[in-house]
Amino acid sequence: MPISPSSSAQAAREAVAGRLKELRADAGITGPELAARCGWSHPKTYRIEAARTPPSADDIRRWCEACGAPDQADDIVAQSRTAESMYVEWRRKVRTGLKQLQNSYVPLFKATKLFRVYSPTMVPGLLQTEGYARGLMTSITRFRGIPDDVAAAVAARLERSRIIHEPGHQFALVIEEPVLRYQMGDPEAMAAQLGYLLTAGALPQVSLGIIPSAVSERPMWPQEVFHVYDEALVSVELLAARVQVTQPSEIAMYIRAFEDLRSMAVYGAEARGLVLKAIDALG
Repeated sequence: MPISPSSSAQAAREAVAGRLKELRADAGITGPELAARCGWSHPKTYRIEAARTPPSADDIRRWCEACGAPDQADDIVAQSRTAESMYVEWRRKVRTGLKQLQNSYVPLFKATKLFRVYSPTMVPGLLQTEGYARGLMTSITRFRGIPDDVAAAVAARLERSRIIHEPGHQFALVIEEPVLRYQMGDPEAMAAQLGYLLTAGALPQVSLGIIPSAVSERPMWPQEVFHVYDEALVSVELLAARVQVTQPSEIAMYIRAFEDLRSMAVYGAEARGLVLKAIDALG
């Protein structure tokens, strides 16, 4: 089963902290001595070495200088930036609106051959229609109090989603049945969205599975929304942040979890039947 989704990010932070601690030890100076040379308090040194406080680029450069190893600063700064990119607060990603976030995924999408997506809460972005995406992004914009660029963001998402029609990509998508009932937008938008699921789910490059609410003896409980890009990266969507998992062992856990979830889903006529039920329920 997947462990804490921030574990890869924390492990990367600890690796940076470990390198800095080793530099101090190799230099033969104590924590208080390093703090004095760097011009900060001893508790800050302790927090950095314990991976509780991520060091800034300036902190790292001062640390390396204090330890007589200024030549290592650039490498450790780069390592630290990589570690911090694994756990990115949404407020940092969307502070100028949502359009930029949509566009930021384009290079990753183009490079990915196999997309695995699990969602217990919403229709995956790759299959969202205009009205559904507009309803969802309007809610996100209001909740986060960010600039309203919903129209541009929706257009960017739809443009990005055209990749499902481009050759060289396969899409394995699994949703929980309640996703069909959660209304993002008005009934007309939901009807259009559900209708599109019937169409998109029939594409040869798309495998759309739906886990029925009544499924018995689940081998895997519902998880947070996650995307697996080939075997190279897992992106986990939390309320406060996006976590990028890069450790091979953890990527393997998410793939295993995805296969367990996928095994519970129904496909083809059974899946279409669940979608049609949801359409009828709209009234």
